[in-house]
Amino acid sequence: QVELVESGGGLVQSGGSLRLSCAASGIIFSVYKVGWYRQAPGKQRELVAAIFRGGSTNYVDSVKGRFTISRDNAKNTVYLQMNSLKLEDTAVYYCKVDTLGLGYWGQGTQVTVSS
Repeated sequence: QVELVESGGGLVQSGGSLRLSCAASGIIFSVYKVGWYRQAPGKQRELVAAIFRGGSTNYVDSVKGRFTISRDNAKNTVYLQMNSLKLEDTAVYYCKVDTLGLGYWGQGTQVTVSS
């Protein structure tokens, strides 16, 4: 049974930082692509950052230089470090792992950035 457990969301002031975690069971993260997505109210879900099997990463332009995705293989956990947060970063953040046949989603964690 694959399970992704997300944590780390909350309320943070503009300019502040937050680290999201996604811990997996039933699957080995290091073998697959893992992505962080977000969905703001009234908007489509978008891919924010992804990390690949070999460790390479990519980011949506709006978060480049501010967000960092990383992976701790020993803990089977993927992180999203978010710095210099802006009001427009407010959204529900989801992690997703892509296997050969299926994608598995976490439950989502709310990030709210205040002025």
